[in-house]
Amino acid sequence: MTATHTVVPTAEELIARVEDLAPLLKNNAAEGERNRRVAEESIKALTDAGLFRIATPKRYGGYETSLRTMLDVSAAVAEADGGTSWVVTLTNVMSWVVGLFPERAQDEVFGADPDAKVSGVLTPTAETRKVEGGWRVTGKWFYNSGSWHATWAGLGIPITDETGATVDQGMALIPRADLTLEDTWFVAGMRSSGSNCMVAEDVFVPEHRVLRIPPAIGGDYPTEHKDEVLYRSALVPVLALVLVGPQLGMGKAALDLVVGKAAKKPISYTFFTAQQDSVGFQLQIAEASRLLDTARLVAYRAADDVDGAAARGEYPGYLTRARVRSDTGYVAECVTRALEILLSAHGAGSFAEVNPLQRIWRDSATAARHAIVSPAVGYEIYGKALLGVADPVTPLV
Repeated sequence: MTATHTVVPTAEELIARVEDLAPLLKNNAAEGERNRRVAEESIKALTDAGLFRIATPKRYGGYETSLRTMLDVSAAVAEADGGTSWVVTLTNVMSWVVGLFPERAQDEVFGADPDAKVSGVLTPTAETRKVEGGWRVTGKWFYNSGSWHATWAGLGIPITDETGATVDQGMALIPRADLTLEDTWFVAGMRSSGSNCMVAEDVFVPEHRVLRIPPAIGGDYPTEHKDEVLYRSALVPVLALVLVGPQLGMGKAALDLVVGKAAKKPISYTFFTAQQDSVGFQLQIAEASRLLDTARLVAYRAADDVDGAAARGEYPGYLTRARVRSDTGYVAECVTRALEILLSAHGAGSFAEVNPLQRIWRDSATAARHAIVSPAVGYEIYGKALLGVADPVTPLV
């Protein structure tokens, strides 16, 4: 199928595809956790269903959807398995990042393989040396989610001049074949995300495969395709907000599981033979559901603000971008609080290894601690913006 004849599915159609795959993804979840990588059977099924193409440009056969759709797809996958959703989320958002690069770089990634998968780490943990036409790069980058499945990586680098002085910060697109992988991902949650360390040893990266981050934070992207709405979206709001898509799905999965057991599960050391008959339990379920509804509404408002601005050809102002950072943290906080309530309501059986609830809890808790999701940092950014306090804590707004 050529790009000019690509049929772009609706968000509802994409969700239906996820629902069709849900039994497979659930069945492979335990294997993914044991092996610390998503099962290849799941990756192939998701690829065949086009669920890694939702943020790939239409010019390459992608679907070029929206931030809202990215959230919905991630949430739907997470209802089946959180770790799988994390890989889908990070791979898709990195496809979006590739869409910000010059067309020449995009051609190299997607031209021959519309299903190319890109992992990414923004932190510039590397050394670079300026050479003719680009840079020589050496470094290590931890927490490359989906590293086992990636064919490319977007990796943070310091941009240096001929004297060796750092003059800017960038993200370099590097083929997976030019990198080695250190198997370092031994963690309590999100085990199947395979967020390992990528290593470069004196790899040449040409100029066209380097995205300069400070201009990009302000909406100055080198892509020549300024008419493509998705790739006019605000950089940091997209990179941050997509990370709570899996949280929305994991929260719903936990609520559905606890509610589904409530008619037959007694409350130990009480006269209640069914949890659902307890007013205390009913109040807990209502509170958890309300928190999850709030999380979804806040996430949708933020996504709609980003998508709406892109559609109008506008770049959101600093205050709106600061609020999206705050919203991101608040969504994660709401889901975390809801899960704590559900664990307590369900009882100590929540932590049995055979109970999917404990994996949801561990996966969600790990993902909620991603640095760019941190509620405390997001709230401080937004509070300072509201008050006009010129004392930034990060450039990532």
